[in-house]
Amino acid sequence: MSHANAALTPRARLRLAKLIVEEHWSATVAAKMFMTSPPTARKWAARFRVEGAAGMLDRSSRPRSMPTKTPPELVKRIVKARWRRRLGPAQIAAELGLPTSTVHAVLVRARINRLSHIDRVTGEPIRRYEHPHPGSMIHVDVTKFGSIPDGGGWRFVGKQQGDKHKATTALRTGRTSKGHPNIGTAFVHTVIDDLSG
Repeated sequence: MSHANAALTPRARLRLAKLIVEEHWSATVAAKMFMTSPPTARKWAARFRVEGAAGMLDRSSRPRSMPTKTPPELVKRIVKARWRRRLGPAQIAAELGLPTSTVHAVLVRARINRLSHIDRVTGEPIRRYEHPHPGSMIHVDVTKFGSIPDGGGWRFVGKQQGDKHKATTALRTGRTSKGHPNIGTAFVHTVIDDLSG
């Protein structure tokens, strides 16, 4: 698919090619009209002659062949060294006489580029526990907080006013002991289910 700023969309390419092939315009004049180069205009005209309107569509830029692609036998040796001995890309590269970047690229394609996903002792993939249904395993965390008196504590309103608020709150809640106001603490309980967490 053409990008938004493409000079020639498939429809414009077809009009350009028809001008050159069917109406016998010169490639230079047609290219000037469509604000492109004469070699580009000749390319689209040649493609129109061979393939017709279907040749005006975008093609993949993927190469037909990759002569420098790592051979499959070498890929197997890299993967084998990684799984059997858990060597890093630099160690494998030195052993096989390859660039480190090539070994790393092969490991990324094979999705074994991180040793943290492999148990170092057994070489097996690390398996995380998962529980099959909600409530089969939960994590409970309890946090203790000091209660804040009604109207704000001493840090917010000052020492004198804070003490008054503390005494008033203690009287309201019934938490006075031997003349000292005690407003108590609060506990926040957090429960996380393993299945959803």
